[in-house]
Amino acid sequence: MRYQISGKQIDIGEALQTHVKTELDIAVQKYAERPTDAQVIFSKSGHEFVCETTVHLSTGLTASAKAHENEIYAAFDSCSEKMEKQLRRYKRRLKDHHRERATPVELLGASSYILASEKDAEGEEPETLQPMIIAEMQTKIATLSVGEAVMQMELSGAPVQVFRQEGKDGVNVVYRREDGNIGWIDPA
Repeated sequence: MRYQISGKQIDIGEALQTHVKTELDIAVQKYAERPTDAQVIFSKSGHEFVCETTVHLSTGLTASAKAHENEIYAAFDSCSEKMEKQLRRYKRRLKDHHRERATPVELLGASSYILASEKDAEGEEPETLQPMIIAEMQTKIATLSVGEAVMQMELSGAPVQVFRQEGKDGVNVVYRREDGNIGWIDPA
């Protein structure tokens, strides 16, 4: 597995990098077949250290976890526990998903934009209805079944998952509702 371990405005020593590689290998190998790469980012928020971990699996799915702690090692250990819990919860489905799928998950390129907030400090109406684009990024939209999309949303910890449904044209969305259930938007 390839690792990218970095710190945002903090120095990451060799001992921490070795600890991350060892512990993440143990946690991920137990539950996922052939993880391809992992990205671990450490940062500081006030007096706490923040650890964000993303692991890409060979099936095309992605698992993510984030944790805050007073010590940097504790932040990683907490994040690793969350990742392990997610993977344990979906172990059977991850393995079944890989067996059922003869080909890897198909990814469609797309653009993702960050739009400026329209909130004005003085409470005035905006001059135009066109939002200002702050940033543009490239993203991928996976071709998945509805069940796989829900699993991917849960693994990534995201509130929304945009995907193309297998065998259909158009884009579908699954999202976490305020009542705790999952919503699914399937355009006609």
